[in-house]
Amino acid sequence: MNNKKSIRIEMKEILSRLPKASYEDYSQQIAGKLYEDHDWKQAQVIGITISKSPEVDTYPIIRKAWELGKDVVVPKCDPENRMLTFRRITDFSQLETVFYNLLEPIENVTEPVGIDRIELLIVPGLAFTREGYRLGFGGGYYDRYLLNYSGKALSLAFEEQILPQFHIENHDIPVSKIITNHEVIKIK
Repeated sequence: MNNKKSIRIEMKEILSRLPKASYEDYSQQIAGKLYEDHDWKQAQVIGITISKSPEVDTYPIIRKAWELGKDVVVPKCDPENRMLTFRRITDFSQLETVFYNLLEPIENVTEPVGIDRIELLIVPGLAFTREGYRLGFGGGYYDRYLLNYSGKALSLAFEEQILPQFHIENHDIPVSKIITNHEVIKIK
């Protein structure tokens, strides 16, 4: 099963079968491991997506970041250029629903934050290898963003999302760490 499209379909199916109680428990276990992570503790500016099922729940992570006085920046997609920009949010009311039912920052109530200011970027994905490569949702937004990003990048994933392998392309950039409900996979 090397075809990216079929992997995406199969992974969405696997994650959709995860019982709600397990989803919440696993998300909490992952968040707990993140809060103990050196990169999390050191970072003042955290780039993170607003999760949508079946992704690891990021709402409690964002609340924890605010509680700790960290700046939370979330992506705004430009579908025309397939590029991301990040904007600082201070509460969830600064979000609006856009295409694909994604929640993104409202531009006139949030401020942009430059790529060089983000100290820790939590990169989403559907499937991952133990070498840090990720299979995203198909838009290539994060692949393009990571080309110019020099801070720390990690991903959060359920154990079910770790695959032995899938086809890696030249433009794929691995994250340095994957935190799952079972382990922390350190890549480099």
